[in-house]
Amino acid sequence: MTTPTGSAYLLERAWVDGAVHDDVLVEIENGRFTSVRANGDSDTSIRLPGLTLPGFANIHSHAFHRALRGRTQRERGTFWTWREQMYAVAERLDPDSYFTLARATYREMVAAGMTAVGEFHYLHHQPQGAPYADPNAMSHALVAAAREAGIRLTLLDTCYLSAGFGDPPQGVQRRFSDGDVSAWAERSGARAATDGVRLGAAIHSVRAVPVEAMPAIAEAAAGRPLHAHVSEQVGENQACVAAYARTPVEVLLDHGVLGPLTTAVHATHLTEDDVAHLAETRTYAGFCPTTERDLGDGIGPSTRLRDAGVRLTLGSDSHAVVDPFEEMRALEVDERLATQQRGHWRAADLLRAATEDGHASLGWDDAGAIAVGRRADLVTVDTASPRTAGTGADEHTAAFAATAADVRQVVVDGRVVVRHGDGEQIGRELEIAMGEVWK
Repeated sequence: MTTPTGSAYLLERAWVDGAVHDDVLVEIENGRFTSVRANGDSDTSIRLPGLTLPGFANIHSHAFHRALRGRTQRERGTFWTWREQMYAVAERLDPDSYFTLARATYREMVAAGMTAVGEFHYLHHQPQGAPYADPNAMSHALVAAAREAGIRLTLLDTCYLSAGFGDPPQGVQRRFSDGDVSAWAERSGARAATDGVRLGAAIHSVRAVPVEAMPAIAEAAAGRPLHAHVSEQVGENQACVAAYARTPVEVLLDHGVLGPLTTAVHATHLTEDDVAHLAETRTYAGFCPTTERDLGDGIGPSTRLRDAGVRLTLGSDSHAVVDPFEEMRALEVDERLATQQRGHWRAADLLRAATEDGHASLGWDDAGAIAVGRRADLVTVDTASPRTAGTGADEHTAAFAATAADVRQVVVDGRVVVRHGDGEQIGRELEIAMGEVWK
C-alpha cells in the first residue's frame, strides 16, 4: 500500500531494538515510522524479503577523492605521496564538475545502504584561491548533488588556514583557505540549513588550523556537529608535539574543541591519556578503516576506545571502498590482525556504530533505528546471495557476511531511492563523472 504521504512494509526479517525479528510490519507517514510491530501481518502492505536494517551513516566523506580510486596504486609511497595525487584532483574541479562527481559518489553511497553522509568540505574557492562570485558555490554543488542522489547531508564546512603549523597555504591549498578564521566564519555562516541538510563545521587538523583560531571555530559550531582529523599519522603527532608540547587530542582539549557533538576522525595513533580525554568529554571517534588501510595509516585502538566509553562511528573517507558492511567488519578483523585473537566486537555493537551512533554524530539523532518517531530509513539485504546464503539471516549476516552488492532496496525518509538493478545506471554516472574530472 503506497499513498502520497504514507506506506506500509512487511519486513521478512528486520533489526529492531537490538535483535532480529520476523515479519516486522512498519507503517510510515510523512517520512517517519508511525508503527513498528514484530510478528505482524497485512494483506495490503509491500512485502520486503531478506534482512532489513536501519540506514547506515557515512560520517566522513571527501566526495572528490572518489576520482582517485584505482589510480593511486601504481607506485610505492606513503600518505604524504598520496596527498600530492589528491591535490592534483583538487586542482581540476569547478562547481559543475564537482556537482557531477559528488552526485555519482552519493548515489554509490545510497546504493550501498548509506542514508546520511557527513561531507568534510574544504574545497571552497577557485584554483588560485580567489572566491567564486558566490563564495559558497562549491558547497551549493554538494547540497544539490546530495538532494538529487536522495541522501541526507551534514555539510561540515572546514576551516583550513595553514600548510602546516603556521606555514602559509601553498599551491592548491589556497583553494581551501579563507585567509583567517573570521572570513571562514563569515562565509560558512552565510549558509542556512534546508530540508535534508544539516550544517556543521570542521577543523581540518591541528597542522592546518592555528590554535588561536580553534576557540572561534568551536564557538561558531556551538550546538552543531564539529569534526576534526585527529592523529591519522605518526608524523603529524610528532610535529604537533614539537610545536606545542601536546598531542593533537590535548591541543583540541586545551582549546575547547572536544565535546559530545565533536568527532575525532581517524583517531589512529592515540596515547592512553588521549583515550581518556575523548571518553571524559564524550567525544566520538570516527574510524574509516578501508581508507586507513589503503593509505597505510595504521590500525586504530577501537577496543581501547570502546572499553573507555567512547562511541565509535564509521566513514568511507577517500572512497577507496564504499561499503558500510566492510567498514563495520574491519573494526573486528583489524583487531584480529593486531592481537592475533578473535572475538573483539559483537555484531550488535558494530551495527550500532554504523547506524544510530553514526547518525547522531552528524546531527541526525532522529535516525538510525527502525522505531516509532524515527526517520523511515530501510536497507534491505538479499539473504540468498552467494555471500549471505546459509549465514542465518541475522545480525551476523550483516556484520560478517554481507557486502554493498547485497543491498536490494533503500528507503530514505520513507521514499524508495534505490531499487535492485540500479547499479548499472550508477556505474554509468560514475564513468561520466570520472570522464569530466580527467578530461
